[in-house]
Amino acid sequence: MHIICIFVPKFSLLNETIPTEIRFINVTKKCIIMGNDLLKGKRGIIFGALNDMSIAWKVAERAVEEGAIITLSNTPLAVRMGTTNELSEKLNAKLIPADATSVSDLENVFKESMEALGGKIDFVLHSIGMSPNVRKKRTYDDLDYDMLTSTIDISAISFHKMLQVAKKMDAINEYGSVVALSYMAAQRTVFGYNDMADAKSMLESIARSFGYIYGREHNVRVNTISQSPTPTTAGSGVKNMDGLLDYSERMSPLGNATAAECADYCVVMFSDLTRKVTMQNLLHDGGFSSMAMSYRVMEQYNKSFEEFKDENGKIIYG
Repeated sequence: MHIICIFVPKFSLLNETIPTEIRFINVTKKCIIMGNDLLKGKRGIIFGALNDMSIAWKVAERAVEEGAIITLSNTPLAVRMGTTNELSEKLNAKLIPADATSVSDLENVFKESMEALGGKIDFVLHSIGMSPNVRKKRTYDDLDYDMLTSTIDISAISFHKMLQVAKKMDAINEYGSVVALSYMAAQRTVFGYNDMADAKSMLESIARSFGYIYGREHNVRVNTISQSPTPTTAGSGVKNMDGLLDYSERMSPLGNATAAECADYCVVMFSDLTRKVTMQNLLHDGGFSSMAMSYRVMEQYNKSFEEFKDENGKIIYG
């Protein structure tokens, strides 16, 4: 059972003050989430929402719940193959198909967004990543270099293009916020993550380098969020994703951060509560990145030897 608190603010009537009331309503099955207007009056662009598994999808929903008005953008193919049109209708958000590797397409996204939303942009989410090598199951020591170029262009350089276009068009308000989604494989080797690790490393470097210039000249914030492994359509292509999810869940004191929880974090980064946070790679992983070994992982590790123990409980190595 969930309990919803409804706060009725106090007001004055004929010099009589009516105190604040707190009403509790018992509900079952579902909890109604009401926003706090953290983004009230703000305009945003969300890149990369494909379907309701996408982090970008969750971010778009939360941004609107918090009072923002937004536009959505994804590739023409993704728009046809995904369900972004449904999100567009649900949120009353204009959908602008665009190839994020194309400067002219990005210029059009910012132009149409400012026209549709009635002014400069306050926040942008870059949730774009794809590796042809991963899709084709090419291992890291047998990469196709043309595919590697595509991986870097789509997953990292598109972020630079996005920032450069926005800056040249003066499309983002002072203390606006640009966030890109990253992953811990940018710093540490993760089996199966392949050339996407290189792309994420570049993505985070772009956030620092461009963040310095954009902050100095226009007070625009640029950050990356290093999210827990998350079961999205894009993530499903990573080798042994189920094993990775289970391992990080066992290792993290708070467990994996979900797509919805990542959306909450993005909203905070878009808000005025983080006006002086920039050029950071922000870890949103339940504590995983600070761990070396957890009890739950050690327990599972020990279980893996049970079939190789002798009658005295000693491990048989050979």
